[in-house]
Amino acid sequence: MPAETFPLDPVALAQELIRRPSVTPADAGALDVVQRALEGMGFACTRLPFQAPGTDRIDNLYARLGTEGPNLCFAGHTDVVPVGDRAAWTVDPFGGEVIDGRLYGRGAADMKGGIACFIAAVARFLAEHGRPKGSISLLITGDEEGPSVNGTKPVLDWLAERGERIDACIVGEPTNPRTLGEMMKIGRRGSMNVTLTALGAQGHSAYPERADNPLPRLAKALTLLAESPLDEGTPHFQPSTLALTSIDVGNPATNVIPAKGTAKFNIRFNDLHTPASLEAHIRDVLEEVGGAWDMTVQVSGVAFLTPPGQLSDIVAEAVRSATGRVPDLSTSGGTSDARFIKDHAPVVEFGLVGASMHKVDENVAVADMHALTAIYATVLSRYLQGAA
Repeated sequence: MPAETFPLDPVALAQELIRRPSVTPADAGALDVVQRALEGMGFACTRLPFQAPGTDRIDNLYARLGTEGPNLCFAGHTDVVPVGDRAAWTVDPFGGEVIDGRLYGRGAADMKGGIACFIAAVARFLAEHGRPKGSISLLITGDEEGPSVNGTKPVLDWLAERGERIDACIVGEPTNPRTLGEMMKIGRRGSMNVTLTALGAQGHSAYPERADNPLPRLAKALTLLAESPLDEGTPHFQPSTLALTSIDVGNPATNVIPAKGTAKFNIRFNDLHTPASLEAHIRDVLEEVGGAWDMTVQVSGVAFLTPPGQLSDIVAEAVRSATGRVPDLSTSGGTSDARFIKDHAPVVEFGLVGASMHKVDENVAVADMHALTAIYATVLSRYLQGAA
C-alpha cells in the first residue's frame, strides 16, 4: 500500500508527539497523543502511574487490542533526553518540522518516530486484515531515559500479577547505525559500574615509611583489571570490556600522602558473565594486590540473548522485503528496556536510524518512516496472520 493511502500518517503523528516536550520525567501530554490514536482503533488502554520512594512519578501506558494469544507487543518510550545547548539547534527542538525530506526534533529518532511508525502500521494492518487472530499490545513508558525504575519493569510486574502474557516483543529503539535495514538487536551486553577505594594511612611525603600509601596498590589493581581481557567474545557477543572512567585522590597538597584513592570503571559484559562472577573476579585481583579496600557495585542490566528464531526471522524477512537488506543480528550498544522484557518474552529491537539520537538537530528521513511502517505492518501480518 503506497504511503499516501495509509489510514494514519506516521510523520504527522510523530510531529504531534515531538511537539510535546516530554523530557524525563515530564509527560507533557505525549501519552495522551498515543492513547487517543490507539483508542480510535479499538484498543483498550490503561494508564499506569508508578512512583518508587524518592523518585519522580512516571505515567505509563499499556494498550491491547484483542484478548486471545499470541500477543505481539511493541515496547517504547515517549520520554526524551534534554535538548542540551538550545542555541546550537538550527530548528525548534520541539517543533517537529519537516525540512528537505527529514523530520527534525528531540525524539524523532529516539524514539517517538518509531512509536508513530508502529501505530501507523497497526492502522494499515487493521485496514487490510481486520481485527487480528491474536492480540496486538503496546507498552509505552515515560521512564526509559531516566532511572528506569517507574516504567517498563513495574508495568511488566503489573501484567504478570494479572496473568496477562506477552508472547513476543519488538522494541522500537533506533537500531540502525547509518541506513535503515542494517541492524537489529537480539540481545544486549550487561553493564555494571564499580567504585573502588584503596585505603591507607595519611602521612608526610618526606617520611613515606611512616604512612601507608594506598596509591601504588590502586595503580597496580587498575593495571591488572584494565590489561587482562575478560574474554574473547562469543558467536553473538563481542568481547567484554572494562573502561576506567575516573581516578580521584582529592589531595590538594604536594607533600601529603593521602589516606585513600578512588577509581571508577564501567564493565560492559557478555553472557559469559554475571554481575556476581565479575565482582568475584575483581575481589580476586584485590586479594592478589593486598591492602584494605572498599568497593560498591551498581548494575544497570545483565547480558541477555534472544537466540535467532521465529521472531527474528520474521523481522529480518520484513526488513529485506522493504529495504533489500538483511540486517545484522547484533548485541552491541548500551542497555535498553529490552533487559526487563527478556524475562517475559522473546524480544528483538528494530527501529529507525540512530545516527542523530541525543544530538543537536536530531532528525530522521521521512522515507525511512514510511519504510519502517511497512516493515512493522509486515511483521504484524506474518506473526499474527501467517500471511505473505
